[in-house]
Amino acid sequence: MLIGVPREIKSQEYRVGLTPASVRELTGHGHQVLVERDAGAGINTADSVYAAAGASIAGDAEEVFARAQMIVKVKEPQAAERRRLRPGQILFTYLHLAPDPQQTEDLVNSGAICIAYETVTASGGGLPLLAPMSEVAGRLSVQAGAHSLEKTQGGMGILLGGVTGVAPAKIVILGAGVVGSNAAQIAAGSGAQVAVLDRNIDALRRIEARLGARVTTVFANRDNIERHVLAADLVIGAVLIPGAAAPKLVSRQLVSAMKAGAAVVDVAIDQGGCFETSHPTTHAAPIYVADGVVHYCVANMPGGVPRTSTYALNNATLPYVLMLADQGYRQALQDHVHLRAGLNVYAGKITCREVADALHYPYHDALQLLTA
Repeated sequence: MLIGVPREIKSQEYRVGLTPASVRELTGHGHQVLVERDAGAGINTADSVYAAAGASIAGDAEEVFARAQMIVKVKEPQAAERRRLRPGQILFTYLHLAPDPQQTEDLVNSGAICIAYETVTASGGGLPLLAPMSEVAGRLSVQAGAHSLEKTQGGMGILLGGVTGVAPAKIVILGAGVVGSNAAQIAAGSGAQVAVLDRNIDALRRIEARLGARVTTVFANRDNIERHVLAADLVIGAVLIPGAAAPKLVSRQLVSAMKAGAAVVDVAIDQGGCFETSHPTTHAAPIYVADGVVHYCVANMPGGVPRTSTYALNNATLPYVLMLADQGYRQALQDHVHLRAGLNVYAGKITCREVADALHYPYHDALQLLTA
């Protein structure tokens, strides 16, 4: 199979779909890899390194999309990229379609086979291709929140861990999954007071076992959410419903009642955000103030540390890229139910129920389409 790796063009996105080590694995399996010129610049990897690993270097994205049978990316295809997709071409990347009707419409119209990293599942549960970026985003969220609380950013001017004789900040984390647990680890290490809220008691137990008394775990009912958000200096939104739009856990009214100069970091913004006052921002302009509260809502947070993120992502995605390339998409998707869960759009039809429900498309069973 000829696999194409275009340079990412989303604002301030420096990650790349494949590392040279992944290219070497694919070429070792007899596949060809076409990498756009300077695609690896954001992770400080020259074209010559990709060439040494066995890749061919394309002059531009148009060549990559025109020649490749499968496109491997990081972020959702931008409008210019979606126009280059063709029927039967495989797109393997993060999509986050539920809150993005325009992208969904374009992918449906393209006729391409669109597989989303974030809905691929695992036999033991969980989302293995989302997990590494959730780890990165969770850890970054505390760092971003600390910066947002600085007075120069519009925050109240508070240090997370305080100092001798001065109380630390209170951090509230909504969600105890991969993002939330990683945020809790960094938050606890900062010396802040940390509370983690979730409806999943087992998830709360895991955090308690891991971090002990440094973190308070709280069942996430409406009363507890309201009480802890109002007391917080920093709230981190870390909720996820696989494939679906994030639930709006914090209303505009509740945000407006928060402390003046408090901060929120909405890690769920890729799926629409869990604060009613959230809208996507970029690394170039990451924050805004709404109702007196500083909002950090960067939709590709791991892109801020692209080298770490790219290698962590490839560790997870490479086995699936190999599966698709070695077996062909039709056989791979039929044989592997967890990979098939990643199929969101198939030849003009929506095959992810959560996306279909969120955007009012007819839902089509993927296996039935693949075996028709």
